[in-house]
Amino acid sequence: MHWLPLALLSAFSLASSDAVTKRYLSELRAGDLAFARFVWTGLLMLPALVLAPSLDLPAALWAKIAVAVPLELLAMVMYMSAIREAPLSLTLPYLAFTPALTVFTGYLILGETVSLRGVIGILLVVAGAWLLNLPLRNRPADFRWWSPFHAMVHQRAARLMLGVASIYAVTAALSKSVLEHGPALTVGPLYFLCVGMGALLLGLIRAPTNSLKALAYRPGWGLLAGLFMAGMIFSHFLSIGQVEAAYMIAVKRTSLLFGMLYGALWFGESGLAAKMAAGGLMIAGVFMVVG
Repeated sequence: MHWLPLALLSAFSLASSDAVTKRYLSELRAGDLAFARFVWTGLLMLPALVLAPSLDLPAALWAKIAVAVPLELLAMVMYMSAIREAPLSLTLPYLAFTPALTVFTGYLILGETVSLRGVIGILLVVAGAWLLNLPLRNRPADFRWWSPFHAMVHQRAARLMLGVASIYAVTAALSKSVLEHGPALTVGPLYFLCVGMGALLLGLIRAPTNSLKALAYRPGWGLLAGLFMAGMIFSHFLSIGQVEAAYMIAVKRTSLLFGMLYGALWFGESGLAAKMAAGGLMIAGVFMVVG
């Protein structure tokens, strides 16, 4: 299958998991949210690994996973904190910086380069997300292009999401590099099973009672969020193995558009028309990347 529909599926699955988490699990603390989401997802990876053919997994693969796991855990705790503290429409747009940063991490870790057209497309995606974050007010004078900079300084959730975007630029390149050591449908689930096991170990060491309560809290919704994450994982690894990491991550950031729709339709967040107009820039960027 071509990488583009897989990347879009990954975007939709990620946005869906975020929306389910915010609607039904946001009463949990950030650390407990991250624990439950990773452990549920890790458990769902087990069948894929049981059914996978035996592989000789080299030390280099385990070394990359050992670097990636603590980064993934840190990013998820920050991510959960941000979406608990602020509306999806004010937090998710900052993730659009990930593909721009992946241009650099892809070069440093993978030796990948992108074309001028691809760079323009990535910048359009980032610009669209930037506009999505501009405050919506009744008076035109309230619109300021530098408002997101203001949010970065004054809103903890914005700073958290910028940190997440930076970490994900590194883990995006690492997630592609593990494909050098086996097929996507094996090393992808292994990667996230290790993340899930890391979350389980950390949770049981940090606060075993709270962690087990987090798993037991609305388990049906936790499982659904994990299922969407599982869909994201499979489509992510199948897609990123076919194209430069920065391009795939740029398309995956259309999860922001799906997130805007969830925010409007499910959480009653306002300004959908203006946000979708800004989303047109992101879609134009995707066409540039794909073209």
